[in-house]
Amino acid sequence: MFAVTATQTDPDNPLAGLTLGEHPEPKVPDGWTTVSVRAAALNHHDLWTLKGVGIRQDRLPIVLGCDAAGVDEDGNEVIVHSVIGSGADETLDPRRTLLSETHDGTFAERVAVPRRNLVPKPAALSFEHAACLPTAWLTAYRMLFDKAGLEPGSTVLVQGAGGGVATALIALGRAAGYRIWATSRSEGKRERALELGADQVFESGARLPERVDAVMETVGQATWDHSLKSLKPGGRVVVSGATSGAVPPADLNRVFFLQLSVIGSTMGTREQLGRLAVFLEQTGLRPVIDRVLPLAEARDGFAAMAAGDIFGKIVFTG
Repeated sequence: MFAVTATQTDPDNPLAGLTLGEHPEPKVPDGWTTVSVRAAALNHHDLWTLKGVGIRQDRLPIVLGCDAAGVDEDGNEVIVHSVIGSGADETLDPRRTLLSETHDGTFAERVAVPRRNLVPKPAALSFEHAACLPTAWLTAYRMLFDKAGLEPGSTVLVQGAGGGVATALIALGRAAGYRIWATSRSEGKRERALELGADQVFESGARLPERVDAVMETVGQATWDHSLKSLKPGGRVVVSGATSGAVPPADLNRVFFLQLSVIGSTMGTREQLGRLAVFLEQTGLRPVIDRVLPLAEARDGFAAMAAGDIFGKIVFTG
């Protein structure tokens, strides 16, 4: 079958290890099944894998891709939950893994997954939209509705408008009745954030009109100081990524004096993915898709993500 794989890693030239071509059919352990992939979405996780982050070298070559929607062996339209783990909340399983870390991922004609990882796809959602949900949109859903602890009408700052999680946060927050503010270095991305539903947009690091109830942080080191300074006393910063660096100054004096909370959030549960799909079905909300490419042109999508030249999700189709 045709697949997109990581055959080597290079932190300076990640696309050097990106290989497109024939790959063996997936092996199906007991309790697993196969899904014929109709659409799969690109994430920064895939780029980090090519840089050598979070992947053991003895796992190479490995099929990339965490997210997919497709058809199972019984002909059901499904969304693939990419977190492989056990327990009521698989994201807390210390042995958890994502597709494309230990097991082959979704950038292929077919993918093997545990049966418990399949979520029904609402008929109202296209395969392309459904494929955007399992990583970026599920991460945003959990950050906003589980970790942030906010009521509708609260003010939320989203750092770094433009990425998959950030655009999901803006759209979900608007649909749920939050007042969403967003930052970006790019004027074009700030304008797109307004079109998506942000109430106000600001240049990265800009002084805000007032302090906010919570900050959604995926950028990390470059925005961390601004995130803490933007919070009201007792506010929360919810962190699900650190694309610009993971070790900013902690500013502990500000944290304890203003009684701020720093909350980590990773992915989401299968049940949350199911509720997210229903939320989109009921509200009519849909993920922002930057572009749809044939899987055979995946290199173009990876190059666009590496250059930061995207707003929303890149989706591959068979």
